[in-house]
Amino acid sequence: MFSKLKQFKDLRSQAKTMQTALAQETVTEEKNGVKIVLNGNMELMELKLNGELSHGALEETVKSCFNDALKRAQRLMAKKLQDMGGIPGLN
Repeated sequence: MFSKLKQFKDLRSQAKTMQTALAQETVTEEKNGVKIVLNGNMELMELKLNGELSHGALEETVKSCFNDALKRAQRLMAKKLQDMGGIPGLN
């Protein structure tokens, strides 16, 4: 029973280490004057809007830019996790 608790504690420690490492990484996506920066934990770090776009065009550009940044952040996260040895027990 104590070995399971130790494994859980080790797994939790590894997860914290991975989360900290991912927070240091950033992904930037720019389209039509809209800029979105996400970190590796998929948190929005920066958002710049283009005031010259119409309301509808701005909404579409932000949505497209955010979705592309999110996909890039997910790929970054997967690569980092793989480089760090993956998640024990799921390999």
